[in-house]
Amino acid sequence: MIDKQLLTQEIEKDLEGTDLFLVDLTVSPDNRIVVEIDSCRGVDIEDCTRLTQQIESAFDRDVEDYELEVGSAGLTSPFKVKGQYEKNIGNEIEVLTRDGRKLTGTLQSVSPDGAAFTMTVKEKVKEEGKKRPVIVDRSVEMNVADTRTVRYLLSFK
Repeated sequence: MIDKQLLTQEIEKDLEGTDLFLVDLTVSPDNRIVVEIDSCRGVDIEDCTRLTQQIESAFDRDVEDYELEVGSAGLTSPFKVKGQYEKNIGNEIEVLTRDGRKLTGTLQSVSPDGAAFTMTVKEKVKEEGKKRPVIVDRSVEMNVADTRTVRYLLSFK
């Protein structure tokens, strides 16, 4: 079986100096390797092809056979790494919390260690002296560990 740690090191070395980052890597017991990458500018076929060739040159199929798939993280896939949060600052996101709440808002920032993020949500508030509630922006800080999924909210306006 392909060593996942060695493969991770090779991929990170290959991505060094580029704006690409590793999102996910899976190696199944039957040596099916799936690599997900992303970047702030997006990922094109040339990026995937170049990384595929780098991996194939580092891991000889004659020594150990494997199936390799290199692709970009899906647009609506849940965030897995800090780079995905950074990429989506200013965008609408949807958060499903561990306690079952669903929040929608604009991603404002991510902590330096990637363990927390801040988003702005719209909230109805009954202001004193007003007959109807008004909608206000409220800043919410969340720990990534307190979320089930965080994803880019695709909307067609």
